[in-house]
Amino acid sequence: MRKVLLAACAAILLLAGCKTGTKAPALKSGLDKAAFDTTINGMAVSLYTLVNKSGMEVDLTNYGARIVSIMVPDRDGVYRDVSLGFDTIKEYADTVNTPSNFGAVVGRYANRIAKGRFSIGDETYQLPLNNHGNCLHGGFDSWYYRPFEAEQISDTQIKFTVKSPDGDSHFPGNVTATVTYTLTEDNRLDILYGAVTDKPTVVNMTNHCYFNLNADGSKSIEDNVLYVNADYITPTDDLLIPVGGFLALEGTPMDFRKAKSIGSVADDKSFVPLVYGKGIDHNFCLNTYKDGKGDDTVVAGSLYSPKTGIKLDVYTDEPGLQVYTGNFLNGSIAGKGGVRYVHRAACCLESQKYPDTPNHPEWPSALLNPGEKYSSHCVYAFSVVK
Repeated sequence: MRKVLLAACAAILLLAGCKTGTKAPALKSGLDKAAFDTTINGMAVSLYTLVNKSGMEVDLTNYGARIVSIMVPDRDGVYRDVSLGFDTIKEYADTVNTPSNFGAVVGRYANRIAKGRFSIGDETYQLPLNNHGNCLHGGFDSWYYRPFEAEQISDTQIKFTVKSPDGDSHFPGNVTATVTYTLTEDNRLDILYGAVTDKPTVVNMTNHCYFNLNADGSKSIEDNVLYVNADYITPTDDLLIPVGGFLALEGTPMDFRKAKSIGSVADDKSFVPLVYGKGIDHNFCLNTYKDGKGDDTVVAGSLYSPKTGIKLDVYTDEPGLQVYTGNFLNGSIAGKGGVRYVHRAACCLESQKYPDTPNHPEWPSALLNPGEKYSSHCVYAFSVVK
């Protein structure tokens, strides 16, 4: 009888993965989940994993609702990590030695607000000035430096929630914001942002994933081929603050309606916007947005690596796509595996409202009123070009 009981227990352990020493399956990314277990600001922080039946894996942490790793197959079927980041939560949380927004959800307001100032009705709000006298990504205490509440809904879906009080970084209104990541069976990472407020405010959320489709942060991605479905950008001054109006891309180096390599354009000193951005760091006004509505069934932009064959298509219902080619990376940061991320080691493709929209009433609004629901949708769809 005792032997029967022991055998039954052994079978249960094998099938159910009981806690008696059974290890969880190893992650394709090689990340150690224990290296992400901690407490920040009184909230538990962990590493979470999404995996679909085809084998794609996305690792995330609720610290900043960040994407930590994206494992997708290359043209040879080898799984590669195509996002920059760190191996431990300690590095993400070290805002002195390794400050970064790698893979993070940005809020309340992604991108720049001129002089950190905007008005709603008769009320003017002054935000922190954390970027050359302007406010960038919500100020010094952006949402990407905070733990979110986490709810793992299934193996392929997780929801993060953050509560931002009235006056948070001087923004008005108590805001509850959510971001839901869903990994589909056809290798799409679907991101849905939501928010509500009890007072008129501005909200502009995005994800700041640094994509390296070559899967090698020690080298630049200047060979990657970029396409952006946009006729115009919002022109800026030398501090990347919009000056108003639109700049037509026809006949300029930054016309990416016909795909071309990032390196063929990034250092073209004949085009002033590229000089101001030290490369590509611009808001593209998407052709997929018309009459106040974005079509998230049409490709807004894409990136392709000739080395690995990995392709990324971006879909969004937002009016803008900020394309940033890692111009300020300089090898000073050591990321996953101790790899130093060099100049232009990644490309960010950030769906968003236009930068400084609160000061440009002629642009698609970022205003959120009580009783309304903020919603923003972005899909990162991965495939392979043989």
